Amino acid sequence: MNRNGTCAQELPSNNASSHEAVNEANNPLTPKITINFQDYFVPSMHGIPDKSANQFLFRGLIPADLFGAPQLFRFTLPVATSPEFPHGSVTGLGDLTLMDLFVFPKVGDVTFAGGPLLVVPTATDDALGAGKWQAGASGVVMAPQSWGILGGLFTYQTSFAGDDDREDVSLATVQPIVNFNLSDGFYLRSTAVWNFNLENGNHFIPVGLGLGKVIPVNDKITMNAFIEPQYTIVNEGAGNPRWQIFGGLNFQFALGQ
Repeated sequence: MNRNGTCAQELPSNNASSHEAVNEANNPLTPKITINFQDYFVPSMHGIPDKSANQFLFRGLIPADLFGAPQLFRFTLPVATSPEFPHGSVTGLGDLTLMDLFVFPKVGDVTFAGGPLLVVPTATDDALGAGKWQAGASGVVMAPQSWGILGGLFTYQTSFAGDDDREDVSLATVQPIVNFNLSDGFYLRSTAVWNFNLENGNHFIPVGLGLGKVIPVNDKITMNAFIEPQYTIVNEGAGNPRWQIFGGLNFQFALGQ
């Protein structure tokens, strides 16, 4: 306990234990209750000069064991700011995304998970969401290493109901995840999401390089703070980020363990 009476702790001094703790804090398949406060700031967009955008993401992960099948229920609710034309911007809720990931037995050190995905059209403005109910599937593969983490997250979603005046949705995303652990809980990260709009052919592929730090608050709570600038190297379509800054503050709770 420090002079202020708080319970912030250091990571284990052993290098292997320290790397394992950092990997656990960064692994999306870690079976702990997780709350994420994340943000994408887009200061520059392709084809839209002098406009910016922002998307704050409130995310959560809840582990479950239904009928003996380990699962991870994940939700994402965005609060977005999008440009309006010819002037101004609009801010409000975006569409709610729900995933139910079934975790399969490990193959060596590799863990696979997959399951259904549902998008609920909760956006408060047409500029902030698709206006469509969407369903699809998601998959995750993670391979923790002695030096960090290697893995990926994949999703596909397509619209099946909603506003008939809005464009149908057929969207695939790929998120390569590469982390390299440093010392004292610091790590390098690259987690940019590749987006492919299969309905109209628009797509963009960003790459990122950022820095994070894992901080054990106490023996039950771990905090993970990071910032990761991302630059789009392949683009097709207007409105996609030219570059963006992804930052966040994540909390894992080992309640009841």
